[in-house]
Amino acid sequence: MSLFTLFYYALSVVLYLIALPLLVFLSFKSKYTESIPARFFLFNNKRFEKEDGVWFHVCSFGEATALKPILKALEGEDVKITTITHTGQSQARKYGVDVRYLPYEMFLPFWTKKQRVLVVLEAEFWYMLFVVMRAKGAKIILLNARISEKSAKKYLQFAWFYKKILRHVEIIYAQSEADKNRFLALGAKNIEVVGNIKLAGEIKKTKDYKKPHAEVIVAGSTHESEEESILKSFVEYKKFQPDAKLIIVPRHPERFESVYDLMKSYAQKNSLTLSRFSTCQEFESDLILVDAMGELNNIYAISDIAIVGGAFKKGVGGHNPLEPAKFGCKIITGKHFHDQRELYKYVHHVQYVQRDEIHKALRACADLPPSMVEEKIDLNRVIEKIKQKREK
Repeated sequence: MSLFTLFYYALSVVLYLIALPLLVFLSFKSKYTESIPARFFLFNNKRFEKEDGVWFHVCSFGEATALKPILKALEGEDVKITTITHTGQSQARKYGVDVRYLPYEMFLPFWTKKQRVLVVLEAEFWYMLFVVMRAKGAKIILLNARISEKSAKKYLQFAWFYKKILRHVEIIYAQSEADKNRFLALGAKNIEVVGNIKLAGEIKKTKDYKKPHAEVIVAGSTHESEEESILKSFVEYKKFQPDAKLIIVPRHPERFESVYDLMKSYAQKNSLTLSRFSTCQEFESDLILVDAMGELNNIYAISDIAIVGGAFKKGVGGHNPLEPAKFGCKIITGKHFHDQRELYKYVHHVQYVQRDEIHKALRACADLPPSMVEEKIDLNRVIEKIKQKREK
């Protein structure tokens, strides 16, 4: 073990001790009641039972969902998945494989077991994870790897550190040529551009709902403050399209109640009807809150216009546009979509607007064709690399 690794590990222990009171406090918040005890106290988060398998590490819901076509191609392999977030964990558990939370770095030397290959998605660069698993003989692959334009400068400031991480990686499958160049600038080697693996996923609905005889607008994966801007725009738009209906699907379930209270306020002030999906699955009200997980594609399937959240405020980076495009929705999103920039290259007829321009974009939809996706990717070489046995 290098001197730097020993220093890094000691620093992780010190930071853990400093953060301990905060971690205990956050453990009682509904958003973290499962993930923080599992990651930072190993509560109900035992080691994987078997060795020599294929271990995928993802962060959250989107990355866990993107694994589906890959796991299908790896049927018969001993697959494990670790996640960071609760939503990612919930999605990963649907695959019927061994699923855990990734522990804090301090625990990794003792928690991990030898695996044949470790596949890390997007930008989950954990120093101890890479060092420990490489030392245990794992082949490390970065898949769907990206460094956003916004983050590139910060990465370059610590290029010496990321070079230490990336030297343990056998191959990097980047989302784009721009991502490849950013990795090269960090000292990475053996990089191939395969595109965004989310393009390979099968997008489908799980239930059929009856579409109202009216124009349906869905605000999908919304974040705090975005709903208010969308509601203001919808009220304005109703003057021109009186029968329009707005369905709001917040990104995070812990916000369902606060979003419902906001919608109730707008309903009362503007004489609009309001309902909750959990109590009524008929979409006849002016405003409908979808307070359930896993329903967004089903809602896109009955919608005419999709306002894709996460891009009307800084710091989120936008959300996946492929799903509403698959169902022929006319897409409106914000201008802060940097984390999804590569996906938006493949989606045509999208309106990118500021939050105070949403009502204008809604009116412009009448003259626009539905959004569409034109490209697919081939994952065969990625699958072959994952299956490939390491030479003795």
